[in-house]
Amino acid sequence: MAGTHEPSAPDYRLDGFQAVTDQIEDDFSSVTLSDDLFVPLSEHHSADDRDSYLLLHDRSAIWDLPGMAEYVTLHITRDVEQRTFDFASERHPVVPLAQNWLIHRGCPPEVVRGSHPHGPRPADSLTARLEDLLRTNSGNRYEVLDHYTDNPGSFDVGAEVHTLVYDSHPDSAEAPYRLFLEETTKNLRSYTVREGAFTSAEEADTWITERDSPLPLAPAPPSAVGRRAAAARARSTVTGNGLAVAPAPVSPPRSTTGPAPTHSHGLAR
Repeated sequence: MAGTHEPSAPDYRLDGFQAVTDQIEDDFSSVTLSDDLFVPLSEHHSADDRDSYLLLHDRSAIWDLPGMAEYVTLHITRDVEQRTFDFASERHPVVPLAQNWLIHRGCPPEVVRGSHPHGPRPADSLTARLEDLLRTNSGNRYEVLDHYTDNPGSFDVGAEVHTLVYDSHPDSAEAPYRLFLEETTKNLRSYTVREGAFTSAEEADTWITERDSPLPLAPAPPSAVGRRAAAARARSTVTGNGLAVAPAPVSPPRSTTGPAPTHSHGLAR
């Protein structure tokens, strides 16, 4: 990512261990073939040395198939008595989905929440909230249908990732196809995530391909709307006859800057 920092190599902790089968050895060699271009984002090793969890950014993905997901997760399991190991691995388009995979395999949530010190940062609170939804995926509400990573690997333009999911939550019943759009600035210092709502996968794909209108943003959850309404009522006073009286004036808030620009690419591969 941004900067000249040279990342450390992944720590598999497999010295003295052999793969439990020849097929596992071949698969592990295939997954880690380009690990000299892996950037470790988080690692966790259990106290008994039986489990290791790794979240890696694969810098070689930009030279692979168009749209290739750039994040790799590894869960290495060891038989410390037999000195053998097994593993599972997955590619993911965005970090929160990679973190969710590791958490479901037993990695402590507080470990995977760390980010790479030289990587981009969430640009706003909405980005952080949407990433939390993907990371926790409460009740397995999101089913990933498709994704595409558009990363030219240049400081002249930013990177974009769109992840299409089916949202089974009742609040999303009217538009259950959700497009999580992650846009990183061209200097790779910050990024935003926005959630689009569509009635079908085809509708989402058409929007990505044509980009002739703004992303149809998902409405705020009803619970969040209710909290804001309750807070507004609490800030007002009520007279003896039940009529609301406007609260006392307060100092105007300080001005803030506007949102990040958009970037274009189609979803279909």
